[in-house]
Amino acid sequence: MAADGGIRLRKRLPTPRGDYRRIVDTLAALVAQIEAELRIQARVGIGIPGAWSPASGRIKNANSTELIGQDLPADLAQCCQRPVRISNDANCFALSEARDGVGAQADNVFGVILGTGVGAGLVINGNLVGGCNLIAGEWGHNPLPWPSAAELPGPRCYCGLHGCIETFLSGPGLAADDAGSGPGRPAGIRDPQHIARSAAAGETRARASLDRYANRLARGLASIINVLDPQVIVLGGGLSKLDYLYREVPAQWSRYVFSDRVDTRLRPPAHGDASGVRGAAWLWEA
Repeated sequence: MAADGGIRLRKRLPTPRGDYRRIVDTLAALVAQIEAELRIQARVGIGIPGAWSPASGRIKNANSTELIGQDLPADLAQCCQRPVRISNDANCFALSEARDGVGAQADNVFGVILGTGVGAGLVINGNLVGGCNLIAGEWGHNPLPWPSAAELPGPRCYCGLHGCIETFLSGPGLAADDAGSGPGRPAGIRDPQHIARSAAAGETRARASLDRYANRLARGLASIINVLDPQVIVLGGGLSKLDYLYREVPAQWSRYVFSDRVDTRLRPPAHGDASGVRGAAWLWEA
């Protein structure tokens, strides 16, 4: 990325599955290839679906489980022969949108990832907030607020607990809810895009699934507003492409927010799915 935030070159490769060493080698080879094409020596920033642990010096809480327990910063630095900066992918997303995206004029930006998992990053006055445990923004592993009796105890989460926000608001969470076995609801897993298309076509089952999802997202974000009171909440990940959410969620969150009115803005990302990698580059300016 250029100093002004412009993209100089973009390349996308599939993440090797089940092989940590291949992940490291693939990243190092990608850095070398980009430098050769651009004829530069670059600074390296990496966004990962997890966090670096100050206690162990290794990766924790990663959806890409191959990374857990690995010394990824040191291994990449050795392969690339230079220092690297690593942060959670949701942190990178939030940093990108706060620096020169939809939150560029805001003092307090909460960047949410709604995809295979649910995460977030917090940027205050242009500075990424990591916290003393480097888990700031991990709202996906809090319980769903104001649950109904039907939502208790909630689905089991990979973290070992039940009823985490991630189990309801991730893409797999929406798909599992839609495929539930309630009366008149046929079995069958459908991806979120299929559900959205079916809802737009008037299908009752799909519309009910999206309505439940929007209400749960409104409750989850209301709890964030009550604690952090951000000016902007920006949504990323595959589910951020559901236009329905930007109308319905703010219409519902007021009943849960402890205020006479809610001025927080809910927005899609300015930089789309490039925001995460842009934020990884911004780590060198953070």
